[in-house]
Amino acid sequence: MTDEKQENTGKADPVDPPKSADTASLPALNFATFIFSLNSSALVQLEMIEDPMTGEKSKNLPLAKQTIDILSMLEEKTRGNLDVDEAGMLKNILYDLRIQYVKEKG
Repeated sequence: MTDEKQENTGKADPVDPPKSADTASLPALNFATFIFSLNSSALVQLEMIEDPMTGEKSKNLPLAKQTIDILSMLEEKTRGNLDVDEAGMLKNILYDLRIQYVKEKG
């Protein structure tokens, strides 16, 4: 939204908020960073990596399964719309997470 439109409505654009010091250091948002974010969440839930907020590891298998299911749904819904690299990345991440989930589920 342009400054002119913001002045007219008095509202900030939720899609392109002003840059602050906190958001300036974040990676660009694209399909890959979104998938990597979900992957990181699943790895925390599977106790593979520490939670960046607490610095601790904790297992939450139901939430890990839900995150894996979300990635699976994204794979299904985006089939045919991804480039080769994106499709391969998603397929590999899902494979690795599913294997780890089965190991953890025991």
